[in-house]
Amino acid sequence: MIALPKRGSAGVARGNLAPGPEAEQLYASEGPHRMLTALHHVQLAMPEGAEDQARAFYNGLLGLTEVDKPAALRARGGVWFEQAGLRLHLGTETPFRPACKAHPAFQTDDLDNLDNLAARLTGAGVDLVHDAELPGYRRFYAGDPFGNRIEFLQVK
Repeated sequence: MIALPKRGSAGVARGNLAPGPEAEQLYASEGPHRMLTALHHVQLAMPEGAEDQARAFYNGLLGLTEVDKPAALRARGGVWFEQAGLRLHLGTETPFRPACKAHPAFQTDDLDNLDNLAARLTGAGVDLVHDAELPGYRRFYAGDPFGNRIEFLQVK
C-alpha cells in the first residue's frame, strides 16, 4: 500500500501522487469497478461577509435554493445552495482570490432557458463571454459577484 502525502503537503496541494511503481500499483489494483459514484457538491470561495451578494446572484439571478448549513459550520460564514441534484457551497476565504480558470459548469436541457438566463444576467450587468469551441454545445461564461468563473451550457 502506498502512503499518501499529508494534508497540506506539496503532493496534496498539487493533487497528485508521486510517479512510480507504488502509484501505478495503486491505480492498477482498483480495477474497472467504480470507486466514485457522484459529485456531492462544488465549493467556490467568497470574501467574508458577502453572503447577501451570493444570495442575490445564486438565488436571485440563477434561481438556486438556499439551504441551511449545519449548525457546526455556520460560524465559518458562507452560504449553500441546492436545486435538482445540484449542490453549490460558497465558503469564505481570507485572503480571498477568485477562481478564474477552475469553475463549475451548469447545464440546462432547454435552449430557451439558456437564452433567458443570458438575458437575465446581462440585464443585471453581468458580462458574458460566449464560446463555440465545445462541439455539440452552446455555452457562455460569466463571473459571479466575486469574480469566480461560472460556465452555462446546453446541448445543441
